[in-house]
Amino acid sequence: MTTEQFQVVVWQYYEGHGRKHLPWREDPSPYHVLVSELMLQQTQVERVIPKFNMFVHVFKNVEQLAQAPLSEVLAAWQGLGYNRRARYLHEAAQAIVHLGHFPDKHEDLVKLPGVGRNTAGAIQVYAFAHVAFFVETNIRTVYFYHFFADRTDVTDAEIYALLERTADRRDIRGWYAALMDYGTYLKSQKLGSISKSKHYKKQGGFMGSARQVRGQIIRELTHGKKTEAQLAQVINDERLGIILEKLISEGMVEKERTAYMLPGQLV
Repeated sequence: MTTEQFQVVVWQYYEGHGRKHLPWREDPSPYHVLVSELMLQQTQVERVIPKFNMFVHVFKNVEQLAQAPLSEVLAAWQGLGYNRRARYLHEAAQAIVHLGHFPDKHEDLVKLPGVGRNTAGAIQVYAFAHVAFFVETNIRTVYFYHFFADRTDVTDAEIYALLERTADRRDIRGWYAALMDYGTYLKSQKLGSISKSKHYKKQGGFMGSARQVRGQIIRELTHGKKTEAQLAQVINDERLGIILEKLISEGMVEKERTAYMLPGQLV
């Protein structure tokens, strides 16, 4: 398949089925893109949309987010899981305010908490319409399906090389949106399996995991301070104490005498 043929396939799908009205696409401000990108890490679009709308209503800009206590940010984040992303987003907002402007260069973006190579590339593309290259699951799916049908050990380096060769630089923001939506469709049809990636690792189940307990702790503490005994009344898990200490070491939870609370919590 030539680059031209590939671009036609991707654009045709987007023209007919693209999700052009996603809130962060309708208003791709740097702040909206940052919030959406961190929310979309490991969370489906359908779950993110209502949380995104609520979040940017509560914290209307990067300055308001930076000034809010972490406890309020975590409370607004509830329902998305992976609460460390909320902390990273909060810290990133503080770093941006301290910097005095929203960075648009890759080397500056990757210095923000929670922003790695691919998230930085996404921010450059969606917020600033800069030509940049990033790889995530949906993009892998598109390239696996069209270029690596007979391979099971594809590296991200190979995907990056193809991205640079095949990207439609005339509308880089729209091109990546088209790739993402086309990838979502291919996944729904069980095409371009992510297991072809050399970097693929199947995630363990959520139920009964430490991740589930972490989420329960954060959720309970959004209602106010609690002792370990009070938490144990609703979280029946022998790892509770160990996980609480881990959350403290990460700065997600604080301890005052015998009570646990979220950082900045007043109640």
